[in-house]
Amino acid sequence: MTTLLIIIYVTFISLGLPDAVLGSSWPRMYMDLNSSIASAGLVAMIICGGTIISSLFSARLINRWGTAHVTIVSVLLTAIALGGIAFVPNFIWLCLLAVPLGLGAGAVDSALNNFVALHYNAKHMNWLHCFWGIGATSGPLLMALFLMKDNGWRTGYLVIGVLQIILVLVLFITLPMWKRAKITTGRSEVKAEVKISVLLKIKGAKSALVGFFCFCAIEMTAGLWGSTYLVLYKDISVVTAAKWVSFFYIGVTVGRFIAGLISVRVSNINMIRGGQFLIIVGATLMVIPLTDQFQLMGFIILGLGCAPIYPSMLHETPHRFGKEISQGIMGIQMATAYIGSTFVPPLVGYATNRVGFGIFPIVILGFVVLMMLSTENINRILRRRKDTALAGS
Repeated sequence: MTTLLIIIYVTFISLGLPDAVLGSSWPRMYMDLNSSIASAGLVAMIICGGTIISSLFSARLINRWGTAHVTIVSVLLTAIALGGIAFVPNFIWLCLLAVPLGLGAGAVDSALNNFVALHYNAKHMNWLHCFWGIGATSGPLLMALFLMKDNGWRTGYLVIGVLQIILVLVLFITLPMWKRAKITTGRSEVKAEVKISVLLKIKGAKSALVGFFCFCAIEMTAGLWGSTYLVLYKDISVVTAAKWVSFFYIGVTVGRFIAGLISVRVSNINMIRGGQFLIIVGATLMVIPLTDQFQLMGFIILGLGCAPIYPSMLHETPHRFGKEISQGIMGIQMATAYIGSTFVPPLVGYATNRVGFGIFPIVILGFVVLMMLSTENINRILRRRKDTALAGS
């Protein structure tokens, strides 16, 4: 189990590697591909579309092939896509390769999150997502090593693709370990294939989806528009704003490491509540007209607040809805999360363009309040279910 856990940690790093590479390489890529700088948005939308689709169908795939095989094929798809991007002659081919990149990312993300939720405790879920952050940070740094040369982005994509191929080989060699993990814990992955329409009718399912949607809306909105808010609304320099927003991501990464340490004593429910409280504190510091340093504190606290929520909600899924259907629920949760991260930030950008960037922290507060209402509704449902079970016994 320990060796398998190490492999899963490495896989989470590889999940994060491609996520920020497009943004860091695009200023050079679009010129070489004779495309417009705005067309990166279309590529990102195609990737997110593939991710949403594969997340929705992840339960069916895993029910038939198992987590290990789905993970191997998914990583292979991303490896082929990333390696293929290194040789694309034009923008059309880049869009075509964005399809398998998105499909592979969504399936493996959903599969591994549910596997860890079933077989490992909460600290590993937090630390795994901390390792995803390491991968997301390493991708642009790795790409930066090659961008100084002509067509260096091609070499960068090729190297990342090769790293993914190596991971595929490691996963293939360790296939027997995944089976032993199921035998050791006695927990199966998916016992019944349930239609999405049926899953949505389960008490608390829709509230769970609202929670995931709101969280990803908060995280992506803060990351995308935080710097612009500081520059345009708070009149802070571009360089300072960029540095301060980086503390948001540092807060998320460090916060998830700390969350892993304290999750032994603190329940997932209280981790979620604590994170929501910190988000409210961080956003409130941005609203109050105090010194600029309070804006920095706001971003740090906002990052720390975001840190435990997503891993804790993922880890709580089998407890909320049962191990038998957790993969089905996990798939639609991940899909809803991607919808939030894909569509909310552009809408917020449109709204700020019309109203002004002063609404940025207000939007954060609005989404966290909605998230709190949805998660507390699930908690009420769980308490009633527990009381009913106790009364029946």
